[in-house]
Amino acid sequence: MGTSELTAAGVSAGDDVVVPSFGGFEVAAAVRELGARPVFADIEPRSLCLDPDSVDAVVTSSTVAVVPVHLFGHPADMVCLQGLAQRRGLQVVDVGVRPHVVAVDAIRRRQCASYLDARLRGVVVPTAATGIEHAYTDYVVRVPGNGRPDRDAFKRALQARGVACYVPVRTPAHRTAEFRADVRLPESERAADETLALPLDASTTNRELQRVVSACNGLGGLVMESAC
Repeated sequence: MGTSELTAAGVSAGDDVVVPSFGGFEVAAAVRELGARPVFADIEPRSLCLDPDSVDAVVTSSTVAVVPVHLFGHPADMVCLQGLAQRRGLQVVDVGVRPHVVAVDAIRRRQCASYLDARLRGVVVPTAATGIEHAYTDYVVRVPGNGRPDRDAFKRALQARGVACYVPVRTPAHRTAEFRADVRLPESERAADETLALPLDASTTNRELQRVVSACNGLGGLVMESAC
């Protein structure tokens, strides 16, 4: 994102702006470009978007705005964030990246996601909050491993089987050299360790989906556990 949305919301040098650490690196960079300070909040484990309770916990008298990031086709909880902003006298800066795909593509993406949801084993499949339609611009699962992060080994094994998977967020912003902060955001850190994007788009065929399922399920050795 650029700085124009932040400027329009009244953000200026010396202000604090709450942003997600997981998937929020570019937003944090835009905040800093204005001379403001990015303050990192944690995410909800299911949506992978800003947790309103975590936002509320880091708001101070210096905070002027909160910037949600809509990730992987699941929108942030704008109702709760707007309510929080109204109570605390903040601006919500929606950077215009809400999940949007052509209607036909969206239907096909949801069909593909439903196919994978019903068949994948050993990974935690994505879920949508109540009343939310997930757009599945990315199909992001969690690979919990046997009590330790095993995602990278799982990724390499899938790639060796011809599955074009990738890590969507390698490092939360608060753990990077540019924005290192002495805070602990357990859900953001866990998501960075566990999340893996599997190939899915509107043109994906059932045969390709079955190859993904076979490759994932054939690896075995992973403990199925809740994402929360």
